[in-house]
Order: sequence, then C-alpha cells, then structure tokens
Amino acid sequence: MRLDKLLWFLRITRTRPLAAALVEQGRLRIDGRPCDKPHAEVRPGMVLSFAHQDRVHILRIEALPDRRGPATEARACYTDLSPQSPHEC
Repeated sequence: MRLDKLLWFLRITRTRPLAAALVEQGRLRIDGRPCDKPHAEVRPGMVLSFAHQDRVHILRIEALPDRRGPATEARACYTDLSPQSPHEC
C-alpha cells in the first residue's frame, strides 16, 4: 500500500494531500531509512517513525486497512511504540 494512503487510512492526517506533504518533508523513516516519496510501498511488519504535531511517533504496521474507517479500526492496524512524554504519565 502507498505510504500516503496508509497515513490517511490510519487517521494520522486528515487528508491524503496532507499525508503526502508530511512524507515529502523528508522527516519520515521506514525501518530507519529516510523516505520522501509518498508512493513508497508499506507492508505489515515495517516500522514508521516521524514527527507530527509536536510529538515523535513510532508505529509498527500490523495490518493494512481496507478503508478509512473509524479510529478504533485504524488503531487496530498498528502498534504505537512511541516513547511517552513526561506529561502523559
């Protein structure tokens, strides 16, 4: 699945163009390698890391969603490995 489409399906961004812009900024990594191409292929087991909304996100993709469904359905497709901030304790 395309990276920009995945970020949109997982509700990381509100629109697919915003997802493409996030990737094109060059601050997103797939399995530790920098990626700036929205069309990059993503498969289950890959780890995405990126800064978004003043927070570092680290997500391991568990499954590829079929659609942009509700948030609970989206969260079931990844495991959040992000470090907790001191304010979330």
